Amino acid sequence: MAFCYKKLWKLLIDRDMTRADLRKATGISTATLARLSKGENVRTSVLLRICAAMGCNVGDIMDVVLDDDEVAKQDT
Repeated sequence: MAFCYKKLWKLLIDRDMTRADLRKATGISTATLARLSKGENVRTSVLLRICAAMGCNVGDIMDVVLDDDEVAKQDT
């Protein structure tokens, strides 16, 4: 299972914001921003700060992507 933050990047584009703007608005570190860029795990407190700054819900900034093995298990 992996996380996909494509919705977050699209939301930033839609609001004419850069990743640096997001960092300033949320106070997250460059390391955390890099983790988001790579689709890695981040703390829920980070996700909540992003949601608060963007005025949205967690589902508006991320998706959970199932691995092929997990999809196969659901099909049986």
